[in-house]
Amino acid sequence: MATTIESDQRLHLVFGGELENLDGVRFRDVKDLDIVGIYPDYASAQAAWRAKAQATVDSAQTRYFVVHLHRLLEPQGV
Repeated sequence: MATTIESDQRLHLVFGGELENLDGVRFRDVKDLDIVGIYPDYASAQAAWRAKAQATVDSAQTRYFVVHLHRLLEPQGV
């Protein structure tokens, strides 16, 4: 029986790093990933993502992402 975690939090992880090439999402060195933080809602995660993306605009191979952690914690779509 699967366990479902019920929560009203919508946690989001913002992280990024340098990609091996622009055709995929494979990082050059996973040990060098920049973990920006975990945020309580999408709006604050998006603001953090935008700040990091703009700060690295001169590095074409550096990308930042927002991961919806709440979807991983609630895989049944609760």
